[in-house]
Amino acid sequence: MKNQKPSPQSLLGQLDLFTTLFPFLSIVALCFLFVLFPDRSSKQLEQIRFFLGDQLGCCYLLIGLGVFLVSLYLCFSPYGSIRLGDTKKPQYSGFRWGSMMFTAGLAADILFYSCCEWLIYASDPYVSGRDSVYDWAAAYPLFHWGPVPWGFYLVLAVAFGFMLHVRKQKKQKYSEACRPLLGNRVDGWAGRMIDLTAVFALLAGTATTFSLATPLLSMAISRVTGLAATTSLTIGILIAVCCVYTCSVYFGMKGIQRSAACCIYLFFLLLAYVFFLGGESRFIVETGITSLGLVAQNFITLCTWTDPMRTTSFPQTMTIFYWAYWMVWCVAAPFFIGTISKGRTIKQTILGGYFWGLAGTFTSFIILGNYGLGLQIHGRLDSLSGYMTMGGSNTALYSAILSILDSLPWSGFVMILLVLCMITFYSTSFDSITLVAASYSYRELNHDQDPDRRVKLFWAVFLILLPIALIFSEKSMANLQSVSIIAAFPVGIIMILIIVSFFKDAGNYLKEKT
Repeated sequence: MKNQKPSPQSLLGQLDLFTTLFPFLSIVALCFLFVLFPDRSSKQLEQIRFFLGDQLGCCYLLIGLGVFLVSLYLCFSPYGSIRLGDTKKPQYSGFRWGSMMFTAGLAADILFYSCCEWLIYASDPYVSGRDSVYDWAAAYPLFHWGPVPWGFYLVLAVAFGFMLHVRKQKKQKYSEACRPLLGNRVDGWAGRMIDLTAVFALLAGTATTFSLATPLLSMAISRVTGLAATTSLTIGILIAVCCVYTCSVYFGMKGIQRSAACCIYLFFLLLAYVFFLGGESRFIVETGITSLGLVAQNFITLCTWTDPMRTTSFPQTMTIFYWAYWMVWCVAAPFFIGTISKGRTIKQTILGGYFWGLAGTFTSFIILGNYGLGLQIHGRLDSLSGYMTMGGSNTALYSAILSILDSLPWSGFVMILLVLCMITFYSTSFDSITLVAASYSYRELNHDQDPDRRVKLFWAVFLILLPIALIFSEKSMANLQSVSIIAAFPVGIIMILIIVSFFKDAGNYLKEKT
């Protein structure tokens, strides 16, 4: 990608300051309101979140299943032959592309929840009431982090990649992807509202995500070094993450490639250590196969179950929550995946994306999750009782993860490996978010141009400030997470507009080629 070096005045003239600053200032203002009026704001947010998740929850489920089916249609229809760009050779090798794609989004969350999500399901009244409670506790993570959410990323990545590399549009924004359907209205307030919603969701989602698991890193470092797991240590970790990803994103795509590759090597070293030295290898493999079979056999039922009588509200609490969570992240990750997919066909992008995304996700949940589950079933460590005794809080999850890792040989080394993995995962995720946010800041930006380094540095610093602020108020973090889930509803509507626009534009492109 070419690097711009304009003068300060010309750079300022190129930036869309309204779309850049208004959502950020809105998020900051919300945080102040959460601190000043915590109970009142929590109550109002919960009412809105309940309405969207409970009364309109089926919309999330239908969008999820619909997008997944669209991804399959794109692969095996004439659209699958469209090449994203005017080169037959992909811009990046399979490993580099796959590593950057996997680490671009929720990779840090995948690692975090791989260690403990079976606890959430095993303690849930709906799952614990089933005959094969542990089988489903291992299967549900594969469903909620599986083909449907990855389908969100890949279908939008194809649409953005087509917009950037085939149509060579100069506005790298959500609204521009809707132009084939909305026409010139994207240059007015309709486009403004789409872009404001996108950036707002991006900031809210990233702030809560990166504030959630950093206390685990603090506790792990405390366990190894003996330092107190204080707020200061947590802030220090966030600053360290900021330094790592700022350096890599400063040097552009080469820095991001190296960061992603390093992350993948550390990740699979951790998985191999747990698998071969944890003493639960046979159980891990057999439970993984059983879980894959359960998800495959019940896939359509899991995608469409709404619990209309609200006997458990499990789909509202879990499935709809996860779909909304992934949809909020669809602002950043698909744009980045579309950007790095130049030279690949639509079929190669989607099938390759499913391969790398599901391979990394499933391997992580099967090994790390089933290791902890194996300790529970074989009586080596009763994590479930401890988790339920502590009320199922985030702190209970942190304690459970550390207890599980403590059961491994040379647990101090494992803790260090976990910390390094999560820091590099956070860093590579921030790399892609910073690049997308910087591109979003421009009024126009050619598809082969890299945002100015000063713009990337601006976002690199500001994206880390909000998570640091949220560390001081757990209530604010919970409220902002509700905001990000609420923001998923309009994002879902925008996703539909983008997909319809893509089919219209790509259909015309196929006619032009014949």
